[in-house]
Amino acid sequence: MANKPAPRQAFNIVIVGQSGRLQYEALLFAASLRAMSPGFEGRLFVAVPQAGPMWEGNPEIRNGEVLDALDRQGAEILPFESRVFGQSYPQGNKIECLSALPAGEPFVFFDSDTLVTGDLARVPFDFGRPGASLRREGTWPEPTLYGPGYGAIWKSLYDRFGLEFDSSLDPAQPDEYWEKYLYFNAGYFFHRCPQEFGARFLDYARSIRDDPPVELVGQSLDPWLDQIVLPLVIHSFGGGRDALPPGLLDGDVTCHYRLFPLLYARESDHVVKVLEQVAAPNKIKKVLKGYEPIKRLVYQGRGQKVRALFDRDHLPRKEQAIRNRIKSNGFWMR
Repeated sequence: MANKPAPRQAFNIVIVGQSGRLQYEALLFAASLRAMSPGFEGRLFVAVPQAGPMWEGNPEIRNGEVLDALDRQGAEILPFESRVFGQSYPQGNKIECLSALPAGEPFVFFDSDTLVTGDLARVPFDFGRPGASLRREGTWPEPTLYGPGYGAIWKSLYDRFGLEFDSSLDPAQPDEYWEKYLYFNAGYFFHRCPQEFGARFLDYARSIRDDPPVELVGQSLDPWLDQIVLPLVIHSFGGGRDALPPGLLDGDVTCHYRLFPLLYARESDHVVKVLEQVAAPNKIKKVLKGYEPIKRLVYQGRGQKVRALFDRDHLPRKEQAIRNRIKSNGFWMR
């Protein structure tokens, strides 16, 4: 008798939303989730930082049309307090919001500038072995001429938290090449419990921010702190770079586009089609037109003009070159 497939584990999704650009990205994420993964059975949380001493202004979503549209897409607003980061490091939202999620319920965090482009049921999550996005460049650290190098910098962080270092290394890569060392983009990550993961993420991040190892002298922590800490947390829970098969998240099932001009410049025809289809219904269109880049690039057709500037099969190797070409043609918006 053939073995029965393992039952699919329900999970929640969390994205961050706040006033300004992120509230519109959150609405697009929610709309794409419902359109492309209609069988998703978990809860979709839009985590919203609350006004307080860590913010200069009020980061909460106060646009009633956006809130109504999110509600129609089945999204739940999840307020959380910023106690460590806030205005000084808004990337810390993805760390602090985890404390507000239901304990013991598996979760996937996505950056709000993500589209769901396929069925999430295809993704074989093992929430006991966390993972994160491998769609990244070697942005950190930047070893200096006189050292320390990649190995010494990363080992100092593993040593700080009593973590075993050697098993985090990729033996297929040469020493002192950035990909040998565990490094993720924080555009998505997942685990069995947001409370456990979030508490460790926050503990490690605060420790490195407030008291970095001497090996980090000369290294910038802003904006890289979340991506510095994330590999340590994932490794500490037994996860790694092989936690998911390639080609699903950041592939056929989701797209972390980051900014709309970059989406039109480099993403597939399918991603552009999903964006334009989920943005088309009048009730959503009325809301999204309040954000100028979506209004001009999606609804007024400037995105297709950006698209015509590039051959997707022969894109510039560096993202900065893509940005510069868009800017020189007068189409850059964020």
